Amino acid sequence: MIDRRSLVTSAMALGASTAMGSAATLAKAAAAKPIDPRFPAGFLWGASTAAHQVEGNNINADLWLIENLPGTMFAERSGDAANSFELWPTDLDLARNMGLNSYRFSLEWARIEPDKGHFSNAMLDHYKAMIDGCRARGLNPVVTFNHFTTPRWFAAQGGWHHAESPDLFARFCDRAARHLAGGIELATTLNEPNLVGVIGEILPAALVAGDRAMQEAAARQLGVPLYAPGVALYVQDAKLYRANMMEAHRRGVAAIKAARGALPVGVSLAILDDQAAGPHSMRDQIRERYYGEWLRLAAQTCDFIGVQNYERKVWGDKGPLPPPADARRNTTGAEVWPGSLAGAVRYAWEATRLPVYVTEHGVNTDDDTLRQWLIPAALAELKRAMDDGVPVRGYMHWSLLDNFEWGFGYAHRFGLHAFDRETFVRTAKPSAAVLGAIARRNSL
Repeated sequence: MIDRRSLVTSAMALGASTAMGSAATLAKAAAAKPIDPRFPAGFLWGASTAAHQVEGNNINADLWLIENLPGTMFAERSGDAANSFELWPTDLDLARNMGLNSYRFSLEWARIEPDKGHFSNAMLDHYKAMIDGCRARGLNPVVTFNHFTTPRWFAAQGGWHHAESPDLFARFCDRAARHLAGGIELATTLNEPNLVGVIGEILPAALVAGDRAMQEAAARQLGVPLYAPGVALYVQDAKLYRANMMEAHRRGVAAIKAARGALPVGVSLAILDDQAAGPHSMRDQIRERYYGEWLRLAAQTCDFIGVQNYERKVWGDKGPLPPPADARRNTTGAEVWPGSLAGAVRYAWEATRLPVYVTEHGVNTDDDTLRQWLIPAALAELKRAMDDGVPVRGYMHWSLLDNFEWGFGYAHRFGLHAFDRETFVRTAKPSAAVLGAIARRNSL
């Protein structure tokens, strides 16, 4: 089991043919129509994190067991992570001091309901303090109710395979929303659920087999027939798993809305900028396979769609085309192309006709100059899409901090800030100032 984000971006990174050259494509678009550099009043500028990746010592979560199994595929255990469970005020100060007006973070279900049916008021109060802390700093709280990880007890009863899972998620959403919804600006139910059951199709068979072996080892350790964590490459019954997640989303939306009907609720999907090459491109069938059912569900149930994009991919009639020879590359060797975010956003809008929030976008790199280049270049193309009428309401960069990138441990770095793993001292990278300057101006 390794990092789903990096897996998708590297395994699907065979992005564009040389004929579609990255610089030439963007230069042609730029010459065609000037961009209005100003973003709309009230536009949300933020950075994102996820609980398990930054909080630390999330011992009741499904992955804690997996990370600590003998022979685990994880490069490192999450351990203390960035110690954000204690240092969340520092993190909010980072976002405010950058010039951002929003912060996206997630609730950790395993902390709030550590045992089935037993909810922790102390943990609900912890997340309420974070929401209140955002408001006190002029930050709009964008809250994900589930960012992959689930409670260990949930995974031990089969996770999202279990018939009870939609009701259990709805019960969690109900309890959390009744405690927290009053201060939330935007809520999303699930993070990238569209990857479930399909991500294994694009990965080496050995990785999927290794993930299955870890799940089986965890099941043996707990004495249960099936242990199914929320971050999984291997899924025993993908059709059932996906159907339960979709029903959980429906019921989760209803539960959150019951607590506060005016709160905008959506779902965040992982969407590549899939492009067609040639008269018989596979692009449309790939889009249907990876996004179709979730985009249709979002259109029926959501107030907005969250788009999470890192890469583009160009499809011929037999598969993906190779990236151009002059492509910039991230740590895993995938192409970094600034137009991909706008392409994904345009597609999500066309498919759903919902307002769009970019809930993740960034780059995995140790070279911050690449991030400094990408942010304004990608935002220029995003603004071009907005000028064409696509209703984008906010942009949240992944991530505020370098963090625990699942199976890759701490080796892959997406953060606007680095941190010392011994002292937890945060240090801003120059890219934080680049994004912050755009946010302060509300203009390119």
